[in-house]
Amino acid sequence: MRKIRILIADDHAIIREGLHQLLNAQPDMEVVGEAEDGCQALEFAKSHHPDVIVLDIGMPGLSGLDVISLIRETLPSARMVVLSMHAKESYVHQALASGAIGYVLKASPSTDIIEAIRAAHRGEYFLSSKIRADVIGSYVRSREKTPAPKGYELLTEREQQVFRLVVEGNSTARIADILCVSAKTVEKHRASVMSKLGIHDRLELLKYAIKIGIADPDLWEG
Repeated sequence: MRKIRILIADDHAIIREGLHQLLNAQPDMEVVGEAEDGCQALEFAKSHHPDVIVLDIGMPGLSGLDVISLIRETLPSARMVVLSMHAKESYVHQALASGAIGYVLKASPSTDIIEAIRAAHRGEYFLSSKIRADVIGSYVRSREKTPAPKGYELLTEREQQVFRLVVEGNSTARIADILCVSAKTVEKHRASVMSKLGIHDRLELLKYAIKIGIADPDLWEG
């Protein structure tokens, strides 16, 4: 039986080592690589084509959300499971919207990540039990509400990527390098983002990102 080939991406070595041991102990799983930041995860995924990628959202260099979105473009067969300390609905929604198929809390029992990986490999969604009811409840409530004015949803997928990368503090040159496009193209997307959102500078963009849950306000205090 062919084992599920897994890439672990987390900036904490103790998490990677613990997961490595746990997953390699499963008869149907094999950890084929580790990455300590988003850029490493993206490069490894492109060159080794893992079946399932387990990754944290808050990694340095390139966030987990951007990794998910970019891998979905370049390696659509890969399934992605987020392993995070964040239980807020906004984080879960962003992860799923970016292309993740599973979301597991780091406080969950180890069986959750094992089940999530197997479910992802089958093409099935998996959420930790602690957040499952909240996410379903949020979906039901959203169906009952009058649709809110469009904003972030008006952006194309590429514009959303540029939006997040700008908010994370990346320079135009760095964004161009990450997305494998020219700096001129990045500036064009950035201008389009500003125009569609009616925003005029990066501070306004950051405030908007915090408002809609894209950026964590705790990281930008002061």
